[in-house]
Amino acid sequence: MITAIVSLHMYWQLPILIVVISLVYSATRYDEWDSILGEAFRWGSRMALFLVGIGAVLYAVSVLI
Repeated sequence: MITAIVSLHMYWQLPILIVVISLVYSATRYDEWDSILGEAFRWGSRMALFLVGIGAVLYAVSVLI
């Protein structure tokens, strides 16, 4: 149990990376803060959903094998 918690420490930075990447990506497309934040939220939520989906599929595969 302890090793599983210790091995998860590298994933703590993932939410910060999602926020920063979505803000930078949105800032390259828009000039106004309202547009930047709206697009960053949409893009970040899609990226997070995609990563959670990949994690779920990989977890399911690892349980079945």
